[in-house]
Amino acid sequence: MLSKINVRKFNKLIEVNALINSNYQDLHALLTHIVESAMQLCGGEASCLMLTDEEGKLLHFEVALGSKGHEVKRFTVKMGEGIAGWVAQNNKSIMVNDVAKDRRHLRSISRQVGYPAKTMLAVPMRVRDKCIGVVEVLNKAHEKKFSREDLEWLEIFADQAALAIINAKSLERAYSEIQVLQDRTSSGEGYHTMVGKSPVMKELLRMVDRVAKTDSSVLILGESGVGKELFAEQVHLHSPRSSAPFVRVNCAALPEGLLESELFGHVKGAFTSAISNRKGRFEAADGGTIFLDEIGDMPLSLQAKLLRVIQEKTFEKVGSDITVTVNTRILAATNKDIEAMVERGDFRSDLYYRLNVLPLHIPPLRRHTEDIPELARFFLSKYMQANKKRFEGFSENALEAMRGYSWPGNIRELENCIERACVIAGGSWVGQDDLFPQAGEGSPENQTENQNLKTALNMFKTNFIRKVLDEYAWNQTETAKALDIQRTYLSKLIKELNIKEE
Repeated sequence: MLSKINVRKFNKLIEVNALINSNYQDLHALLTHIVESAMQLCGGEASCLMLTDEEGKLLHFEVALGSKGHEVKRFTVKMGEGIAGWVAQNNKSIMVNDVAKDRRHLRSISRQVGYPAKTMLAVPMRVRDKCIGVVEVLNKAHEKKFSREDLEWLEIFADQAALAIINAKSLERAYSEIQVLQDRTSSGEGYHTMVGKSPVMKELLRMVDRVAKTDSSVLILGESGVGKELFAEQVHLHSPRSSAPFVRVNCAALPEGLLESELFGHVKGAFTSAISNRKGRFEAADGGTIFLDEIGDMPLSLQAKLLRVIQEKTFEKVGSDITVTVNTRILAATNKDIEAMVERGDFRSDLYYRLNVLPLHIPPLRRHTEDIPELARFFLSKYMQANKKRFEGFSENALEAMRGYSWPGNIRELENCIERACVIAGGSWVGQDDLFPQAGEGSPENQTENQNLKTALNMFKTNFIRKVLDEYAWNQTETAKALDIQRTYLSKLIKELNIKEE
């Protein structure tokens, strides 16, 4: 043990320990503070903290301090490779005062970074006697050698770093479980939790905030499974009507006769099974918001009645000639090409224009793949609770597979995929094979095999042209100049590839 306690070092240790026990929110900043303190107290010129990956095969640089810290952070080290890899594999501390002569030293990193390691301390970070990472301090100042006391202090700070990670994981698990519970019980209305911090999502939520403050109708457009209902909830929750009812109706789930009664209610005797008066969803949503999902499936005969509700706020129940007046805001959603339906006469143009006052276009998941890890962790927490199972998280291969897959079923498909993985996974981590069983037709490997060259080229053209259009604010003349093609050819490509502004 330490032969003589240094007051300054001891006070620094107390300071770090107090930070760990204060539920410090930024783990990276806390680990940086711990490593910086360790480097100062050991008299080093540089230091780094490496963490093992989910499968325990690689060490990646989480914190790197010193003049070349930024360059160092791009490297990874295999288990058993170099001094850090040896420490991780053997779960033992080491002090090397002549690095150049140590056969374990990984000289390639030093050469590429241009920072020679002359002396070094390296100690494992342990959680339940398992090495989860390594802390290194490099080059004792003034060409001195590290001492046994330096090594012991670094071991103490490595324990502190491991403790910080344990606390952070416990907090993350607790917050995740609280979020799941809130999702189930919020306001008694069953509102969903909105997950996603990508620029696309942030911009959408800013639009939602602006749209919510009005009382106009909103048409939410997007592919199946993108979360249109969640955005409808957000419009309601951010509106002045948030304390009033939020009523949902799936127009595709009910036949025409039942849908009219469901929306507007009926009186006793209106039809055979009408044994009593019944209030409809519009009355139930009076003062609040009604969300009409799959509006594209509403029969033409009902569209005229809905148009009247939007314009005059009045309707009659089925079997009644008494006019009912309501103050209900209408939100509608569809995954269909509603403009094409209007052209074909399958959807009333006047109703479309009244619903489409404030359109919201929800992009598919493949347009904001940076949200996939957070969404995946959210669903994993949800289904761990439901299945009474516990996983550490996703392996790196699983995360890469999720990022690389196109998710034609969008967020709903992602959720179903993780629900299935929660049931079949048997280890501590959810792996790629749990998410995409090899026999599955929808796995990333099979998806790639099923794509022909024409499909791949069209996907590239679509994404590339949309990116340039975005850069030039969808000015086709300027975009055509940037692409060095004729404007007429650009218009043809936009139509052929079905590229739409979102």
